[in-house]
Amino acid sequence: MELAYRKVVGNKGSAGIDGMEVSQLRPYLQTHWQRIKEELEGGIYCPQPVKKVTIPKPGGGQRMLGIPTVTDRLIQQAIQQVLSPIWEPTFSDQSYGFRAGRRASSAVEQAKTYQEQGYKYVVDMDLSNFFDEVNHRRLMSRIMEKTRGEWQLHRLIDRCLKAGIMEGGVLEPRSKGTPQGSPLSPLLSNIVLDELDKELEKRGHKFVRYADDCNVYVKTRQSGERVYASLTRFLEGKMRLKVNKEKSKADRLGKRKFLGFSFYWKKGGVGIRVSPESLRRLRQELKRLFRQGRGRNIGRFITEQLNPHLRGWLNYYRIADMKGIAEELDEWIRRRLRLIKWRQWKRRWTRRLRLMAAGLSEERAVQSSFNDRGPWWNSGASHMNQAFPKKYFRHLGLESLLDRYLIYKKTVGTGTAGYGTVRPVV
Repeated sequence: MELAYRKVVGNKGSAGIDGMEVSQLRPYLQTHWQRIKEELEGGIYCPQPVKKVTIPKPGGGQRMLGIPTVTDRLIQQAIQQVLSPIWEPTFSDQSYGFRAGRRASSAVEQAKTYQEQGYKYVVDMDLSNFFDEVNHRRLMSRIMEKTRGEWQLHRLIDRCLKAGIMEGGVLEPRSKGTPQGSPLSPLLSNIVLDELDKELEKRGHKFVRYADDCNVYVKTRQSGERVYASLTRFLEGKMRLKVNKEKSKADRLGKRKFLGFSFYWKKGGVGIRVSPESLRRLRQELKRLFRQGRGRNIGRFITEQLNPHLRGWLNYYRIADMKGIAEELDEWIRRRLRLIKWRQWKRRWTRRLRLMAAGLSEERAVQSSFNDRGPWWNSGASHMNQAFPKKYFRHLGLESLLDRYLIYKKTVGTGTAGYGTVRPVV
């Protein structure tokens, strides 16, 4: 429980329906822990409903999250610590999501390996609202297989699954699903989908699964169509999950994306690149950040908001071939920062004075300030590039995606690359 407490506090997170923050957990436990412990040991503890939160999906639509109370997060984290050592050794080597020491980049590299072995077609299986469709009875049956006789644990997990969802003061009962947002749901999702992994291994397929993203690799389109049809029957018939027919497909690998990456053929093998959708989403997210930075000190904006986002994005995508993309993004980011500067000045005479202070002649500063062009045009014009060159932003501490990418490639070549903390931004 002490380990679970440290992890819950370290992860921070939002309050549940009771409004208790993580900082309030220890004083609460000092008063109520004996009662909670007796209820857990007696099999009568009842988790509170989860708070419903929706966030936009990268590809459109909304993703539902269920935020348990801090106390229930503590208990679920402790359950996860008990179940994980039991289940982890039995999971497939081709399962990469939500597992210690495994990353999305490893899954993508494995997919690349299969392609280089001649598996040029992929059966891309997309599960529709997977976390909302998990069958409780089948899940509990699988948990009981490895924890026989632990009736208090079984009852507690079952109650966690069936705890309702609270939205706007209205309680919605739940008979299926494991909403994302709890410490236990990632492990439960792997327990559910381990059945799919075992079926694919039994059939001898080459596959990679990361959470509910599963790709099966075959050598011909005809094989892909057959595998797609049989897996759809297995998932919907036996596992009682829904396959998204619009997004699932058997196709050439170059036409599909996987975990935000896509693949292409190059001299010497298969290359990995950032998918166009991922680049579009990055630009959208950065535009949102730049709008927040309009009224702020640009140096603090760079160090507090922009740099952490850029580092997280590059840490996730750096295995891709992206030298040209990184250079282009760096130029676009500097132009966006110059745009903030231009808009902050507002008046023409202010712009004239600022440009002169940045080293432009008075004649050029006047011409540039009174050119009647729009802000975006001016942000890319030569006068703003001269006033705020690359070294100006380097002095402010702006991270260069290109520089960090080249450093990573160099360390890969020498065998000293380390991943550190990887925050996926797809």
